[in-house]
Amino acid sequence: MPPMAIDLEPATGIEPVAEFRARARDWLRDHLPPAPPGPAESYSEGAWDRARQLQRILYDGGFAGICFPAEYGGQGLSPAHQLAFTEESIPYEMPLLLNVPTLSICAATLLDLGTEEQKRAHLPAVLRGEEILVQFLSEPRGGSDLAGLTTRAERDGERWILNGSKIWSSGAYAADYGLCLARTNWDVPKHRGLTLFLVPVHAEGVTVQRIKQVTGSTEFCQEFFDDVALPPEAVLGQVDAGWEAASQLLGHERAALGGTSPYTSGARPHLGGEANQLVELARATGQFGDPRTREDIGAARAMNVVRDQLIEHVTAAITSGALPPAAGAITRLFSAENAWLQTDTAVRIAGPTAATHAPGDPADTTQVGLDYLFRAAWSLAGGSTEMARNVISERVLGMPREYAADRDVPFNQVEHGRR
Repeated sequence: MPPMAIDLEPATGIEPVAEFRARARDWLRDHLPPAPPGPAESYSEGAWDRARQLQRILYDGGFAGICFPAEYGGQGLSPAHQLAFTEESIPYEMPLLLNVPTLSICAATLLDLGTEEQKRAHLPAVLRGEEILVQFLSEPRGGSDLAGLTTRAERDGERWILNGSKIWSSGAYAADYGLCLARTNWDVPKHRGLTLFLVPVHAEGVTVQRIKQVTGSTEFCQEFFDDVALPPEAVLGQVDAGWEAASQLLGHERAALGGTSPYTSGARPHLGGEANQLVELARATGQFGDPRTREDIGAARAMNVVRDQLIEHVTAAITSGALPPAAGAITRLFSAENAWLQTDTAVRIAGPTAATHAPGDPADTTQVGLDYLFRAAWSLAGGSTEMARNVISERVLGMPREYAADRDVPFNQVEHGRR
C-alpha cells in the first residue's frame, strides 16, 4: 500500500492538528485492537512483550514518539498533536507500560542530556520498542534524601566501577538500561559529587531482585551492583554534575505522574476508582439511588474535571514559559490527592466487599480493595507529596529553602548512622 499523502501547513511545514487527528483515528481503527477490559496495567512477562510489540506497531505506522525529534526516530510534532493522538487512542490497546518511566522520564532525560551518539543509539531503539529504560535512584537507606546516596562509581583507568544498591525501581526486571545516579566525588558537598550513568541491566555484576508488595504485585525491584564495569560513554551529562541531571529527570517524572508530559500516549496510569467506574460500582452494589452515594460520585467527577483542566492550564503555562518546568509538581500533587479521593470513595461504595471479595460478589468490587492497599503509593511516586510541596514553594513561588544541616559540608565529613 503506498504511503498516505499528508497535507502540511505552508507556514510551518507541519500537518494541521485536525488533519493529524483524523488520520490517527483511521489508522488506530485499522491497526490496533480494542483496549482489554479491567485495569489498564499488568506487569507479567507477557505484558512487557506485548508492550514492545505494540510500540513497534506504532513506530511502523508513524505514530511513535510524536514529540520526539524526527532525527531520533520520532515525529517532530507538537504537544497538541500528541494530545490529539492520546484522545483518539484511549479506546485501543496501547503500550501503556512504556509510558512511565521509559518514554516520559528516561527517554526524555536522554533527549535533554545525551550526547549525539547516545541519542542516536538509544532513542530510536526505545521508540521501536527494542529498549526499555528504568530509573536507578532511590536507595535502601536513603529515604527521601536522594542527594545523600552512597552507591559509588570509581575511576579505573578509562572505566568506571560501580558498587552499591538501588531500590523501588519499577519494572527493572524487564528493562534493558537503567539511569543510575552514583557518587563519584566524596570530597565535595553531597549535591556536587554525583554522576548519572546509563547502566545495562544485564551487565555482569548487576543483580535484580523483585519485591512482593502487599497487593501481591512484584513490579518493584532492588538492584545490587558488584564491581560493574562501565565505559566512559556510559556517563549521561557531565561527571560530578549528576544532581543537575537528576533534577531534570525528576522534573520529567513529576510531569509524567501529574499528566503534563508530552511524551505519553494512551490512557493515564490506573489511579483507582475513576468516576465512571464509581457509577458502575454503585449500580453493582445496589446503591446508585442512594443520595449520599450520588453526592460522593458527583464530588469525584468534579475532582476529575478540575484535574484535567489543571493539567491543561499548567501544561500550557509551562510550554509558553509563564511557569517554570518545576510547576509540574502542582499537577503531581493534585493528581495524588485526587487518587486518594477516588480510591476512598470506591471503598465507601463497595463496603465490606472491598476487603472480603468472594465468588458471587459483584465483579466491579474485585479491584477496589487492591487499589486501596496501593493508595499510599500515590503519596510517594515521583517523590513524596511533601517533597512536591517543597518544590512548589521553593521553585515556583520563590520561597526560602528549608534548613539543611549538611549543606555545603563535604560528604565524607557528614555523619551517618549515629544515634
